[in-house]
Amino acid sequence: MVPYRGAAEITGRLDLAAATAVLLVDAPAELEQMLTAAASPQQSIRSSEARYVRSIKEAFDFILLWQESRVGSRSVFEAALKKLAPGGSLWVVTVLRKVLGPRTPAIHRMELGDLKKAFEKEGLVNDREARLSAWHVAYRFGKPGHST
Repeated sequence: MVPYRGAAEITGRLDLAAATAVLLVDAPAELEQMLTAAASPQQSIRSSEARYVRSIKEAFDFILLWQESRVGSRSVFEAALKKLAPGGSLWVVTVLRKVLGPRTPAIHRMELGDLKKAFEKEGLVNDREARLSAWHVAYRFGKPGHST
């Protein structure tokens, strides 16, 4: 079980209230339940496994992608970026490199430098981070001038 921070703290740091259409990709069930419970009736929240993201037709102004490992990350990022609405924010949750507990070996863990490199061609920049647990941090990427 992941030792999450409080629901109010997580949703506040992610600025979930500002989103209208939310896509959660490979998010653990506990986090999905937390975000769904905090959503307003006007917000739509959809959850998907990474392998099914390409089949989704609509666009989202908030995408949270749970990606602990570098392995297979490029195709997941490309699929998620195609679903990101103009001006939207992409949050990527990774596991911290120096912690014990997560099942992804430290050598394969995604880091902020990997994410910056992956999204620079798309013109996305990292402008915020949020700790979700003692092990996990989310990094927000968006186009300069469009982030809140």
